[in-house]
Amino acid sequence: MKQITVSVIDPVGLHARPATVAVNAASKFKCEVNVSFKGREVNMKSIMGVMSLGIPTQSEITISCNGEDEDAAIAAIEEVLRTQKIVG
Repeated sequence: MKQITVSVIDPVGLHARPATVAVNAASKFKCEVNVSFKGREVNMKSIMGVMSLGIPTQSEITISCNGEDEDAAIAAIEEVLRTQKIVG
């Protein structure tokens, strides 16, 4: 399992557009991708799951990947989220 902890810097947090970007990035991979916030963990491939966490800006989240393409997944997801200025 690979995981990273990042801070959300998007002004609206991980909601609506930024959540869609995150879900689309995660959905490209076969491995299990989860996001954790305040002790709750959801499937990062589920828009409803991600939005249900209500992650505000300046929050720390942990993204974890577990499966056959976990190395590629964690790198690509982190790159997309940083490029889109969702996490810092």
